Amino acid sequence: MRRLSPARLGALLTKEFIQMRRDRITFAMMLAVPLVQLLLFGYAINSDPKQLPAALLALSQDRYTRAMVSALETTGYYRFDHVVTSAEEAEALIASGEVVFVVTIPSDFARRVDRGERPQILIEADATDPSAASGAISTLGTVAQQALTRERGAPANAAQTDGQIDVVVHRRYNPEGVSQYNIVPGLLGVILQMTMVMMTSIALTRETERGTMENLLAMPATPLEIMLGKVLPYLVVGAVQVVVVLSTASLLFGVPFVGGMGLLLSAILLFVLALVLLGYTFSTMARTQMQALQLTFFFFLPSIMLSGFMFPFRGMPDWAQWIGEAFPLTHFLRIIRAVMLKGAGASDIALETAVLTLFVLAYAALALLRFRRTLD
Repeated sequence: MRRLSPARLGALLTKEFIQMRRDRITFAMMLAVPLVQLLLFGYAINSDPKQLPAALLALSQDRYTRAMVSALETTGYYRFDHVVTSAEEAEALIASGEVVFVVTIPSDFARRVDRGERPQILIEADATDPSAASGAISTLGTVAQQALTRERGAPANAAQTDGQIDVVVHRRYNPEGVSQYNIVPGLLGVILQMTMVMMTSIALTRETERGTMENLLAMPATPLEIMLGKVLPYLVVGAVQVVVVLSTASLLFGVPFVGGMGLLLSAILLFVLALVLLGYTFSTMARTQMQALQLTFFFFLPSIMLSGFMFPFRGMPDWAQWIGEAFPLTHFLRIIRAVMLKGAGASDIALETAVLTLFVLAYAALALLRFRRTLD
């Protein structure tokens, strides 16, 4: 048995460091992944979102109404971006996801306060993500009562005797606050992303490592035909996964489905097509299958963290939300939750569908451009 040789060990270490320096993708991943995790968990993740967009339907313009609205804004949870004049307008805003809350103050609010009766206000909350609205809802009763007591000029203990306010909370789309209704539909997007991008990311690098790339290039096929031949078979795999996840969501978890199946399947097709094209683009950038998988992993981390799947999207700072908008998963989660839980129509998800279409076109163009450069 040979003794340990410092010279041989030093030579092997030198060789490994040289190899690491040549493998720039791996070296970058070693530095970038911890940094991204630190930034995301340290700055972007917030389980108690503030400044949530809300709509105000005030049928009474009096000092008590103004005091109530001001008190809700002071909590930091509510940001009244919309002042509506009808219930139909408020319904359209919460159905499309533009607002998380609709606050309705009835026309007899001030009169009932002055009479010492029990006035009511209605808070409608988009509860498709129960954790996003829970903090804001929990503060309603106390804040509203304190604001009313101050405005009436009554002593503090008066709130315990007469004129108590009745805050009616209507949790829309998920009244029981079942977390599975929010998580399980989102899992469809996460599962499709993991499998579709990962499998297609090694499409070209596998040919190179097996030595069959020359045969592929010798064929009388255009880059577009090669790309379609690589990515289209995975659409079948994605279809099988969709059937499995949707069936499981209905049979085991009882997730409601109130939207149109055709609309949902069209959105899923766009999403899957964007994913396989993105994975194919990764395969044109990597030299080995390991590098392709590393690029895929680096994409997974911020995508899952910043898409609204694990943490409330509106709870993140503005810069993190801007980054989150750059991931297809973010827009797909909005579509599938809107269709399955809200019964959204084509017009309600038109913007998100258009964004997914842009992702498909952009990834296809980039993949073809990168493939031509690979040929050169």
